[in-house]
Amino acid sequence: MQLDEIPPLKGGVRQRNLSLNKKRNIWGIRKDMPEKQAELTALEATESASPEKAAAEAGESAAAEVQKEGPPVSRGEIDQLQAEYEQLKRERDGLIDRLARLQAEFENARKRSEKEKADFRDYATGSVVEQFLPVLDNFELALKSTGTTDQLKAGVELIVKQMEEILRGFQVQPVPSVGQEFDPRHHEAMGSVEREDLPDQHVAEEIRKGYKLREKLLRPALVRVVSNPKQKSE
Repeated sequence: MQLDEIPPLKGGVRQRNLSLNKKRNIWGIRKDMPEKQAELTALEATESASPEKAAAEAGESAAAEVQKEGPPVSRGEIDQLQAEYEQLKRERDGLIDRLARLQAEFENARKRSEKEKADFRDYATGSVVEQFLPVLDNFELALKSTGTTDQLKAGVELIVKQMEEILRGFQVQPVPSVGQEFDPRHHEAMGSVEREDLPDQHVAEEIRKGYKLREKLLRPALVRVVSNPKQKSE
């Protein structure tokens, strides 16, 4: 073999290296494979770690988060908060006790007021009834009387006068009616009567007396009203 037939070594070696690199790239072999392999190994080591170690790491991370949020509470601050809590609890208990006492006092005042009203009503009723007891006694005596009709009538008239005096003592007055102009506030019409000697729309006859206590009407008077045809025609 002649010397010019031998291929140069350097060029051939470079060509073989390039071919080898191409083959390695085809099979997925890269220059950064050692770094990827290290990351995979670290991940497998983390997954294969024991649960105790994972819990410890979680606790450390939580403690770190707490430290980030704020400083730990001291024993003095805890005692102060406990004292404030006890003070508020005592104030609450005091307010509850005060509310219970006020409710009891209100209930006692309500019962006392009702009793006073009942006592006053009984006293007022008793004082009125006491005034009419002599009238009742006189009626019973009149029923037992054996006198004539005129004597019985005179006795009843005395009893009526006695009762009118008692009513006047209580400021009870009869409502004026006969000869007065008809007033629907104090009179209640039970019919009409044609009369020419009395003005029209005036009271001609009283059927039942009406009474008022001072200015308060107790009951209206039952009356008949005048109907004067002359005044109507005029």
